[in-house]
Amino acid sequence: MATPPSKTPAATDEGAGAPFAGATLPATLGEAWRHASAQIDRLDARLLVEHVADCAHTALIADAQRPLPVAAAERLLRLIARRQGGEPLAYLTGQTGFYGLEFAVSPAVLIPRPDTELLVDLARTLAAGGDLLAQASSVNASAQPAAGSSGAALAPAAGPVPSAAASGAVAREARPLRVLDLGTGSGAIAVALAVHLPHARVQAVDRSAAALEVARANAARHAAPVAFALGDWFSPLADECFDIVVSNPPYIAAGDVHLQQNGLPFEPPEALSDGGDGLECLRAIIAGAPAHLRNDGWLLLEHGYDQAAAVRELLTAAGFVDVASWRDLGGIERVSGGRYPRGRP
Repeated sequence: MATPPSKTPAATDEGAGAPFAGATLPATLGEAWRHASAQIDRLDARLLVEHVADCAHTALIADAQRPLPVAAAERLLRLIARRQGGEPLAYLTGQTGFYGLEFAVSPAVLIPRPDTELLVDLARTLAAGGDLLAQASSVNASAQPAAGSSGAALAPAAGPVPSAAASGAVAREARPLRVLDLGTGSGAIAVALAVHLPHARVQAVDRSAAALEVARANAARHAAPVAFALGDWFSPLADECFDIVVSNPPYIAAGDVHLQQNGLPFEPPEALSDGGDGLECLRAIIAGAPAHLRNDGWLLLEHGYDQAAAVRELLTAAGFVDVASWRDLGGIERVSGGRYPRGRP
């Protein structure tokens, strides 16, 4: 999701006060794990001990008597106190997993969620020439492709890209697949796509310089050749066009109770909510996408649990066809998208 333009300081281990003052510090790995597990969730406790001790899980089992330096023990107690206060584990360790890869995160960026992996799955399906409509949970009846068309698929990135409105017999000139991630945040989506689509050209945009700093570091970590640009949605892209545009924009409505739950108060607010009805950013992306999509290019958008029908309506009104929605791991329609048949060649 897009993040605030102001630079947000990176997470530190320092908290208000010293929670270890007057307390007996754990002296070994085993003591540290037992102490942490009595305060917070056992898995969180294990991961924090591994983080401060710079050790693997096996060390907690096989080398539980290993001494824990005083500085590490003090750091652990500070982190436990912050976790008890609701701060997400990923901000405490500075790391999280997404699509089988490890990513650095800080309070400058939204923490990637497993449900967002659906965007990567769908984009990879398109790049491989797969049929997205066969996987859809809802398809706009007026937007279904005519019999015999291959409108829901792109050709594999390694070969010629056929016109998606044709039967596949007519192909365009061979060219690299171009993929765009809007509001990239940590860069998780863009980097995952670049890693799994090595023949594609992946670009990513965010309005926050602090977020792009994190995203560039993650791209370098995974040797992912992503081109990053600073700006709001399509604004830094001039007349560039893409085969696939993906985005996980802010979509929680202002005042939604979820903004106060599950660690969200610690995440950048502008990456979560548009400050309005939750559809403002989605409307802006849908309105701007046609000028930046190649013929039969696809736009895929993550949205809220109750927004699928509204997003499909917006896509259809903007001239997209093959408009559909797809369910996330929890069975919720989490991504909607469509093909734009009148894009640029």
